[in-house]
Amino acid sequence: MERNRTILHIDDDQSFLKMVSKKLSLSGYDVHCLDDAKNTSRELITTGARLVLLDIDMPEIDGLTLLKDIKRHDGGIQVIMLTGVVSMTTVLQSMRWGAEACVFKPIVDLRPLTIAIDAAFEKIDRWWMALDDLNQRKSGNQESRNPQTVGTASR
Repeated sequence: MERNRTILHIDDDQSFLKMVSKKLSLSGYDVHCLDDAKNTSRELITTGARLVLLDIDMPEIDGLTLLKDIKRHDGGIQVIMLTGVVSMTTVLQSMRWGAEACVFKPIVDLRPLTIAIDAAFEKIDRWWMALDDLNQRKSGNQESRNPQTVGTASR
């Protein structure tokens, strides 16, 4: 079953938003851009995005604070941090607070980002399969379509 492949990209750099959006759209993703982080909650609801690309260094609200807010709103939303600030502290805080990956700017080669995006959508799909399986079991259909454990990574 094909699931939602909507991405919300939040960055204060409009030219970077356009460049990434164009390239990801050509790869089949539905990308919504937001250059004002204050509107994040509304955009998440409006777009139904299950994946957020999030800049760390923004003027109104820093990405790490916004990451915590997104996860508090809906822990199932996957977040990939994008940053030009290369520090061990930034990476560790991002992971500690629930980011799926951290990709460094400038993005010359899109492959590391698309690999992280694909991995995040695979994780989302595994959770949906587990929920579908649970619904099947609750409805009395004991024949499970998904015998995997919830959250188990496919290798």
